[in-house]
Amino acid sequence: MDVAVNQSSALVIIPTYNERENVVRMLETVMGLEGDFHVLVVDDGSPDGTAGLVKEMQGTHAGRIHLLERSGKLGLGTAYIAGFRWALERDYAYIFEMDCDFSHNPKDLIRLKAACEKGAGVAVGSRYVRGGKVDNWPLGRVLMSYFASIYVNLVLWLGVHDSTAGFKCYRREVLAKINLDRIRFIGYAFQIEMKHNAKRLGFRIEEVPITFIDRQFGTSKMSMGIFKEAFLGVLQMRFRRVIPSE
Repeated sequence: MDVAVNQSSALVIIPTYNERENVVRMLETVMGLEGDFHVLVVDDGSPDGTAGLVKEMQGTHAGRIHLLERSGKLGLGTAYIAGFRWALERDYAYIFEMDCDFSHNPKDLIRLKAACEKGAGVAVGSRYVRGGKVDNWPLGRVLMSYFASIYVNLVLWLGVHDSTAGFKCYRREVLAKINLDRIRFIGYAFQIEMKHNAKRLGFRIEEVPITFIDRQFGTSKMSMGIFKEAFLGVLQMRFRRVIPSE
């Protein structure tokens, strides 16, 4: 599908499940940024009324806040892929991934976009480069995340310090070239798989230092199953061919 692209347009994709404590404040914060960011909330049937709050915000910010409602909790990776497809059908030049819980600072969207405007194919909000850090995480979780990235680089030669990071900006052409039908994973492994595909398809990945802050409200969606998926998934990626979209 040929789409006339607005070269300055930016869409922030935010998956949600039971985020009523955070979603209004997050949307208000993004709407207040310079740069005319749009937001697509992909809600997986939150029983706490998250989608209803988004609809109320749509009345205040017509044309800038969008909502994609899904029937159930289908996984982070599938939510982002649905958002990517939605964005590629429209005129967005820069497409972001971001959490709803303020672990990612919305103000850093501007810095990620700037990195892609200067030529990066993917800009990653990184906890583990100079200037990046993690606040309010237990030491065990920090170490698990840090050594997971070391493991990923040993297996995939990815060259990204924060390989599991989920705060990212893509240039449109990156997502258009990645064959989204071949993305297999849904948790941390999804974040690794997307970076791996971008790198193997010849796009430059740039890490932008951020401060990651653990959520204050709501419940974390992290589980041991997600870590297991990432560990085994990296081995599968090592021997799986990356085929671009036609």
